[in-house]
Amino acid sequence: MANALYDPGREGFLDGSIDWDTDDIRVMLVLSTYTFSAAHKFLADLGAVDNGRSAALGSKTVTSGVADAADTTLNATAASASKALVVFKHTGSDATARVIVYIDTPTSGLPFTPSAGQAVPITWDNGANKIFKL
Repeated sequence: MANALYDPGREGFLDGSIDWDTDDIRVMLVLSTYTFSAAHKFLADLGAVDNGRSAALGSKTVTSGVADAADTTLNATAASASKALVVFKHTGSDATARVIVYIDTPTSGLPFTPSAGQAVPITWDNGANKIFKL
């Protein structure tokens, strides 16, 4: 699998229900048991694959249709194999938290098995497409 936008995430940008600049956007470390589906809409659709989440991303930009943000960290919740990151719009409920993009090929580091409680640095790509490009 390569990095991919979720179809309902694309829809969210087009219908205005996701606003990269102003919404609370976060990232989740995903266990290796997750199977990507472009049709997943909410975090709850992913199943029990959460291995840690970040706080709200800061310094978000959208220049030339390219989404970027400051690097961040999250704490792994389990010493379990993890293979990807999922960027999502945080709403306080997994049933309404809209998934945006699946990232399994960052510049380095995935897949891996963190220690429980390990601080995991998330360093976004500094290339032309940053986190993702619409």
